[in-house]
Amino acid sequence: MARSTPLPDTLNQLPFTVYESRALGVPAKRLRARDLADGGRLIYLPQGRELELRERARVLAAATPGAWVSHQTAAELTSLGLPPWMDGDIVHLSKPHELPRVRRVGVTGHRVRVIPGEIGKRDGIPMSLPPRTWLDLAAVLPLRYVIAMGDQLIRFPRANFEGRTTPYAYKDGLRLLIRQHPNMKGVEKARQALEEMRVGADSYPETFLRLAMLDAHLPEPELQLRVDPYDAWSPTADLGYRRFRIALQYDGAHHLSREQQSRDNRRDEAFISAGWSYFKVNADDLEDGFQSVIRRVKSAKRRSA
Repeated sequence: MARSTPLPDTLNQLPFTVYESRALGVPAKRLRARDLADGGRLIYLPQGRELELRERARVLAAATPGAWVSHQTAAELTSLGLPPWMDGDIVHLSKPHELPRVRRVGVTGHRVRVIPGEIGKRDGIPMSLPPRTWLDLAAVLPLRYVIAMGDQLIRFPRANFEGRTTPYAYKDGLRLLIRQHPNMKGVEKARQALEEMRVGADSYPETFLRLAMLDAHLPEPELQLRVDPYDAWSPTADLGYRRFRIALQYDGAHHLSREQQSRDNRRDEAFISAGWSYFKVNADDLEDGFQSVIRRVKSAKRRSA
């Protein structure tokens, strides 16, 4: 049996569209070779290879003129995150309201009204920018998740880990976004969430902890609370009350690394040595709705009053 002509490097081992193969001069008969599988209308992919979400999103958008990645898929690919119960496997594609909805296996299509500046590119993929993604998802997420995702928009990133130095959005910009879409489904929930959003939460559980404390009639906590507020290098806890010398730290999965545990130990010792009531919070507390830790915080607050 004759060997298939090698594909160009940019198509080798990657899903691609008919448009991309034509632009590189690949003959139509080459697409019928056994090393390629039919990935759906206008799409080919390496035989037997499982595609990651980013790869599927890229090729599906490329095969659908006028479309961009949006909603749940955009949240997943920009690290905004999704609730664990929300399906992030289906690719969501949007088109302008005047164009027909995308209809394709493995895709949820949307027709939306957009204004300039709401769509951009990430790794070469046309995609809703994070503020628009947040507004799109406000219609389907519970309020506390809209608040938590909003906190991720406005927090200051850690440049060493995220490769960016500015937030995805500021509250004034989100207010303008809401005003520009007065009739959009979920816009009232987004407006309500905006009033509850705060800069300083690095994760969804940190936001949920703050909201649970407010629901329990505790005061609004300070976020990113330093032992010494005048020292930029002072150890920092996720949230707490300087007045009552109470600090709380949520330990997520990333705290399991040896390097992170060393930093955590230094932070823990700094707060305890300074005489603070210091509480470590984890996924078990999240599942409990933070009820146990809230009782301990209230008890510590009474002792310090």
